[in-house]
Amino acid sequence: MARTIVASATKEIVIGFDQPFCVIGERINPTGRKKLAAEMQDDNFETVKSDALAQVAAGATMLDVNAGVTAVDPNATEPALLVKTLGIVQDLVDVPLSIDSSVTGAIEAGLEVAKGRPLVNSVTGEMEKLEAILPLVKKYDVPVVAISNDETGISEDPDVRFAVAKKIVEHAADYGIKAEDIVVDPLVMPIGAMGTAGQQVFKLVRRLRDELGVNTTCGLSNISFGLPHRHAINAAFIPMVIASGMTSAIMNPCRPQEMEMVHGANVLNATDPNCQNWIMTYRDRAPANASAPDGAVAAAATNGGRRRGGRRARA
Repeated sequence: MARTIVASATKEIVIGFDQPFCVIGERINPTGRKKLAAEMQDDNFETVKSDALAQVAAGATMLDVNAGVTAVDPNATEPALLVKTLGIVQDLVDVPLSIDSSVTGAIEAGLEVAKGRPLVNSVTGEMEKLEAILPLVKKYDVPVVAISNDETGISEDPDVRFAVAKKIVEHAADYGIKAEDIVVDPLVMPIGAMGTAGQQVFKLVRRLRDELGVNTTCGLSNISFGLPHRHAINAAFIPMVIASGMTSAIMNPCRPQEMEMVHGANVLNATDPNCQNWIMTYRDRAPANASAPDGAVAAAATNGGRRRGGRRARA
């Protein structure tokens, strides 16, 4: 059974099939967030700090940290900015971090300053990427996200995506990297563009669990891309993909509807022993009918029972 260990300076987390679902907070990422990108370029990290604190308070297991603020020569600018961002975040919150970059130099710079055992996000099946990232994964003894695409791009065929994942796992083994340190991202397609995207990922995650024995993750909100009322789709997706065997996701923990689904799935999946986390999280929440007087609620329940009894008697 795969047990992927990540850690902060003092806290160790296990990602695994018998563990609570690992929520990787996605907010510290300037991609698509012009205001955050501008702030980070101006050496302003107030939003980074507030996002870090808010995500941990909302229940994030770990945080993804990305500093890709510009496409203009990221090799020159991103390593230093990522190092600074990582330092700020890990001094502020004590949760494991995911070092998120497509720039090899930035990943290496981040690994040099990261405390504990971070997750590297990510490597693909492209040989150039494998040969650049896997030696770093081995050198620093850290786990890595393996994204199921290669030189041919992202396939719509789930069998092809499985084959790419298998290729990465096997290539990692050549470097002495165990399968338990590979967290596969099977690539969730938008359901609005591909009606079978949900069914594809459920099947693919089961194969990755059963045939390769690896943990899995995804960019959760990809499933709802392009649709209205996206968070309801995301929330519906969560317990279904967890039931299929997915063990983590990069998502926004500050969305209560989605976190409720995570906590509920943990209860039903027996990874929240004695419902302890559920009770601690929700025991003080007011019930939906809290505005009605207790007597009125009791009377309505009693009268409803009598009416039902009366109908049965007449029948």
